[in-house]
Amino acid sequence: MNYIVLDLEFNGTYSKHRHCFFNEIIEFGAVKLDEQLNITERFSELVSPQISKKLNTHVAALTHIDIDELKKSGNTFSRVMSKFRKFIGDGVLMTWSNSDILVLMENYRYFFGNDRLSFIKYYVNLQKYCERAIGYTDSSHQLGLSACAEMLGLSFEDDSLHRAYNDAELTAECFKKLYDPELIKVYLHTCDESFYQRLTFKNYNICDLKDPGIDKKEMYFCCPDCGRRALRRSKWRLKNKSFRAHFRCLRCHKDFEGRITFKRCYDEVKVTKKIAPLPAADKAKDKRQPAKTQQKNGDQ
Repeated sequence: MNYIVLDLEFNGTYSKHRHCFFNEIIEFGAVKLDEQLNITERFSELVSPQISKKLNTHVAALTHIDIDELKKSGNTFSRVMSKFRKFIGDGVLMTWSNSDILVLMENYRYFFGNDRLSFIKYYVNLQKYCERAIGYTDSSHQLGLSACAEMLGLSFEDDSLHRAYNDAELTAECFKKLYDPELIKVYLHTCDESFYQRLTFKNYNICDLKDPGIDKKEMYFCCPDCGRRALRRSKWRLKNKSFRAHFRCLRCHKDFEGRITFKRCYDEVKVTKKIAPLPAADKAKDKRQPAKTQQKNGDQ
């Protein structure tokens, strides 16, 4: 089985024809790995923009690509895609995070009218794979390519990043360092219709307490000092897409605000809980009212 590690550079622009913002691909970079993870072929192509006549200043500064260089390539997206389809064959497509495959689908839909990449049979999100393989557990920040390479002791020049081929090669090196034949099976996805539905599903925060996706048994908090389950003393209110309420520990008399969010993903609801100091308004209200139980069940 061959692995194809792909990286794309793209230019954010506005399509007057479609009346929408669009990430137009300006460079393809890829390497093909054999079963021993040796590079057997390389792919590097610039794409002349067909939608925008100039590059975003941030993109130009990051990639060091100029518009004249792209135009001189004479490559249309259609022409480069024809070459890339032959290059990938029946191999497994791999990208660092799913942003590049989503951009590829976006361009495919714009130019060919269909965002299903029928020439791709299997896909691996190498960012997720490497996070698992390296034991990265910071859920608040995704692992960046350069950070992963540094953790693995791989050398690279900062100036070489943000060019498609260089990033593809560095990604392949990270994969080779962390290769696990059993773990890769977990992250190997067949590109059927359910794969595309999952890939394009937009996660959202549930903001209605009556939504069946909310598990009311999760709506409790424990005291951060003693660990005892705290008493909820106010109704739930929604603020910044999180449900919030005032809690008190009856053992150590600690007051705090419990915040809980429910994020609907394709096949699960992710629950996040945080504890914060009690807002000043609630503190003042407490001084005016005697303590009383307002909690019967978590959903009351």
